[in-house]
This record gives sequence, C-alpha cells and structure tokens, in this order.
Amino acid sequence: MTTGFWHQVRAVIDRDLLRERRQGDMLWITIPFGAIALLLIPLAIGTDAVLLREIGPGMYWVIVMLFGVLVAVSRASRETLPQQDASALLGLDPAAGFVGRTASSAVFLLIFEVVVGVVAVGLYDISLIGIGWLVTTMLLVAIGLALLGTLTAAIVNSSTAGAALVPLLVAPLSVPLLLGATQTYDGLQGGYSILSWVLLMVAVVLVVSIIGVLTARPLQET
Repeated sequence: MTTGFWHQVRAVIDRDLLRERRQGDMLWITIPFGAIALLLIPLAIGTDAVLLREIGPGMYWVIVMLFGVLVAVSRASRETLPQQDASALLGLDPAAGFVGRTASSAVFLLIFEVVVGVVAVGLYDISLIGIGWLVTTMLLVAIGLALLGTLTAAIVNSSTAGAALVPLLVAPLSVPLLLGATQTYDGLQGGYSILSWVLLMVAVVLVVSIIGVLTARPLQET
C-alpha cells in the first residue's frame, strides 16, 4: 500500500470500481430496477400527463434515495471485519479508506441518477429549467448519500447490529437531501430562491464529511 493519503484514496477507488466491474450487481441489476419502477408508476396512477409531470421529480428523487440505501447495504456487507483487518495490515489510513469508499459510491450513485433521470424526463416530460443547478443538485445528492452510506456501514460493521440496521439509519438521515433536491427543483420551476435548500444539502455534505473522517480510525479500532 502506498504511503501518500491521496494515493491510498485512489487505490481504494480503483479496488471498488474493479470489484463492481467484476460483479456488476449495482449497475446491471439496480439501474434497470430503478427504470422499471419509474415505468410502473404510470400504470398504478393512470396516464394523466399533468399529474405525471407534477409527481415525476418527486418519484425520481425517492427512487434515487432508495438506491442510496441499497448502495449502503452493499457497502456494509462487503466491508467485513476480515476486510477491515486486511486493510489495517496493509497500512491503509482509515480516513483515506473512508474518502475512497465514499468517492466510489458517489460514482455509482451519479451514474444511476443520470441513467434513471433520462428515463424520468422521457416518461414524465420533466422540465429541465436551470440545468446548471440541477447538475449541482445531482452531485450534492450523490456525494451526500455516498457519505451517509459509507459512514453508516462503518458504524454497523463496528457493532454487532448487522447490515439490517443500515436502511433504518440511512433513510431518515437522507431526508434533508430529499427535501433539498425536491425543493430546489420546485424553486427553479416557480422562480423563487433556492439558495437555502442548496445550502442545506451543502451543510449535510460538510457535516457528514467531517464526522466520517474524524471517526474513521476510532470506528476501525472498535
């Protein structure tokens, strides 16, 4: 294991991406599942174009949040105690491991957001006003969910609770991100200020980042 912090981060990212390329669980199974979920919603509520256009953005972000929970569960099941012990023996900085795992999860989430977003735009005729802010929102949500998932997985793996506890932790903690994303879109459509909602998402990212980095070593040693 290389000694530089960012070299270690890059090594963790490469490991996770290689693992996903070999298994393909999240991208080749979960992404189609998300797209199918968006396809099934019109069958359940009807084909009223106005109604679908109104609920489309909310449904999209809910499915993104659910995918974030699945990523967190997958992370918890993969980062087992033997895996953590092996990383410690290799001299991996726990903070670098946290940053690397977060970055790889954010990549998966962003890919999911883009692919399912294309499906949502086509199905629900979603307006893309303020594309720059929408992209910023997608990035903040992807990073925020990745941070929450990685931190939650570390907490769960340091206890005897098991991966079943992950959804119970990630789901309520992701509510500020869900509110920020939906209200930002509504603000862009309605023409009112979205600054407070963007700052809410930024605050979540910053707070969880600090907590994750500061607690990485204590959680690993627990």
